[in-house]
Amino acid sequence: MNDFSDWIGWGYTRSEPVSERLIAQFRATLAGYLAEAEVPVGLHWCLVPDVVEPAHLGRDCHPKPGIFLPALPLPRRMWAGGELEFHEPFQVDDVVERETVIEGVTFKQGRSGRLGFVSQRHVYKAGGAPRLTERQDIVYREDPTPGQARPPAPAEEWPGAEAWHLTPDPTLLFRFSALTFNGHRIHYDHPYATQVEGYEGLVVHGPMQAVWMMNLAVQAANRTVRRFSYRGRTPLICSAEVAIESRARDGGMDLRVRHVADGVVTMEGRAALED
Repeated sequence: MNDFSDWIGWGYTRSEPVSERLIAQFRATLAGYLAEAEVPVGLHWCLVPDVVEPAHLGRDCHPKPGIFLPALPLPRRMWAGGELEFHEPFQVDDVVERETVIEGVTFKQGRSGRLGFVSQRHVYKAGGAPRLTERQDIVYREDPTPGQARPPAPAEEWPGAEAWHLTPDPTLLFRFSALTFNGHRIHYDHPYATQVEGYEGLVVHGPMQAVWMMNLAVQAANRTVRRFSYRGRTPLICSAEVAIESRARDGGMDLRVRHVADGVVTMEGRAALED
């Protein structure tokens, strides 16, 4: 079988300014869940999206595999996790250049079937200097088999954890999709999300959950966050109340997004702080 190693090292470069309008829209969409900053943490995910005409969209309304990402023989795609290293903060009116390179393509056998993973490296620069380096992991999956998924176990409590609470709704999902130019149908097309991809409802974006955790870390740390890693655990379904939680541990911070009703963690993260 093709191992898709010919994709490793392939990449491209794009640029876009950090506009005041984009910042205002990001703040309005995520109001109440952003730390104070001239340019909110996580705004980089709104910059330089993959843009194609409708004829080049796949069934999920992402750009078809084979354009920006390899066409692995698995039909479903989503963000699995990643890691970010913060060098310097973005400023208003920065012209940000993002260099993107595919670093790896691997296959694994999971509980739900065969999985494919694509790892991308993004370097965001302004004025020729790196501002942010990111590893982004994308997972490809088989279509679901009814009754195959096992309910995850609830997580242990974090006594004294700092927390934000919210209940994501379809309007929030729509506005975040628009900000990031993310056309994936699992975020707005309920019949597709439930009948084709097998979810229980509309799915909350992985990057939005990571934005919540990063901003809570920045607010709670009282120090600069230099590195942040995150990993999806299970899909977060729209209209379920969640707690975004942080706790100090081993000189850094543990973070997670957790269902309030059953204690199941949908995403977890770790922030490394400046000494």
